[in-house]
Amino acid sequence: MESTTAAGERSAPASNNFLRSIITDDLKSGRYERIVTRFPPEPNGYLHIGHAKSISVNFGLAEEFGGVCHLRFDDTNPEKESQEFIESIQEDVRWLGYEWAGPVRYASSYFEQFYAWAIHLVEHDKAYVCDLSPDEAREYRGTLTEPGRNSPYRDRPASESLDLLRRMRDGEFAEGERVLRAKIDMASPNMNLRDPILYRIRRVAHHQTGDAWCIYPTYDFAHGQEDAIEGVTHSICTLEFEDHRPLYEWLIENLPVPSRPRQYEFGRLNTSYTVTSKRKLKQLVDEGIVAGWDDPRMPTIAGLRRRGYTPAAIRHFCEMVGTSRSDGVVDVAMLEHAIRDDLNQNAPRGMCVLRPLRLKLRNAPAQHLPLRAPAHPSRDDLGERELPFSGELYIDREDFREEANKKFKRLVLGKRVRLRNAYVIEAVDVEKDESGEIAAVIADLIEGTLGEDPADGIKPKGVIHWVEAGSAVPATVRLYDRLFTDPAPDRGSADFMSFLNAESLTVVEHALVEPALAAAAPEAHFQFEREGYFVADRQEHSAEHPVFNETIGLRDVWAGKGNTGGSQ
Repeated sequence: MESTTAAGERSAPASNNFLRSIITDDLKSGRYERIVTRFPPEPNGYLHIGHAKSISVNFGLAEEFGGVCHLRFDDTNPEKESQEFIESIQEDVRWLGYEWAGPVRYASSYFEQFYAWAIHLVEHDKAYVCDLSPDEAREYRGTLTEPGRNSPYRDRPASESLDLLRRMRDGEFAEGERVLRAKIDMASPNMNLRDPILYRIRRVAHHQTGDAWCIYPTYDFAHGQEDAIEGVTHSICTLEFEDHRPLYEWLIENLPVPSRPRQYEFGRLNTSYTVTSKRKLKQLVDEGIVAGWDDPRMPTIAGLRRRGYTPAAIRHFCEMVGTSRSDGVVDVAMLEHAIRDDLNQNAPRGMCVLRPLRLKLRNAPAQHLPLRAPAHPSRDDLGERELPFSGELYIDREDFREEANKKFKRLVLGKRVRLRNAYVIEAVDVEKDESGEIAAVIADLIEGTLGEDPADGIKPKGVIHWVEAGSAVPATVRLYDRLFTDPAPDRGSADFMSFLNAESLTVVEHALVEPALAAAAPEAHFQFEREGYFVADRQEHSAEHPVFNETIGLRDVWAGKGNTGGSQ
């Protein structure tokens, strides 16, 4: 795959991997004139960060070698599938910067062909209809250390199996009453070859075919045949399908398919502090732990997008991880580094006060002063922004103390700080409310310090951010942390729900932002100076009601906790 710059531009291919070597050899030898890959998700949930890796591998290799990549939905399990998931997957692939060749494809489009091939297998004594119940079938299947036993229906005449298969299709039998099984080897050390199920009865409508079918092929039966129909050359899967490859090849060998694809496996992408099981992600959604599949704390592509992650950062992360033949867990800090680096280079700056404290300047000019500041300290192409300035501002409450030691580099009574992109000020007094809480800080503006040090030589202790009281816009700001407190929340028999981070979301309802931030378009990214990187929420943000989601902090605060990783 080619590497990707922070700005999202494609550059030269990244370091080599074993899949690139295989494809290079196949093209050089003339085995194929053009490669065809495919990305074949089951539409039973939203895609997650692991799928982003598969997308980048399949689409990226096709791009690099001048081939094509198909988007195909393996929709053979209609109970768990929906049109919502189909649409979300298409949107995710496009958002990541890829486009599939030709129309969207579906396994269900080939159901008639699959059924015809099932008949072919029965006619050639390669499959049979089995009447064992699910519990009986498990008993006959054997174990990892003991061979299975042949079903008592294994040797029933082909004519009888054909009749039963047709009656299965016609809806004559109940779910679980009969299945179609391949006739391979019940003593095989590979459990997938012990007469695997090819068709089962499911009395449920399909989102594409409606009520046309009440029997559906298994994924193992459909997978290779879809590839063959579409002319796929390199069927690239994650490593859990390695043990299924002999069945993939057996079916290709025993069916009159139009082409002979090959399956290759690579290690799937797992990240620390993350759960990617669709079942567990669905549980988080169903139990209201998160606000939906696109909650910014979710590892789904939709969630990462709403959190403010960029396609460039995700692609770059997938390239940094590399493509290998073995599974492993990648430190989520790598993903966080990728987005932090991207936004540091590309996100315009702005100021947001999360915990407003009024600041009154006794000697500020009577008229408002429109100051100007660069949108980015090293990106002249991003231009400048205007900062309204007057005698009444807001600073963050945590940036002021009446008394403090020398380590506190912010505003203290009798001390000076610089207002970001503005003047040096000195705090001289406070106003308190009836409860004794500080309601306002009184300060003096040090003249001649716009972009200059004070003439008296007394330098400020630090820099703080601010917004002008009259023009600042109220905003809702959501602060995020990792959803789980443990690096491996679903390890072994552990209950992943017991590792939920109670502080994964903090909502600040009354933050104040400079006017330019409020006017930003949804999904616009910013660095809130001294706070972190944020994105205007793609669903709820508007100029009238600004809503920002924290993407990542300016620096890693998890590394010091003794855990792997880095977060805001």
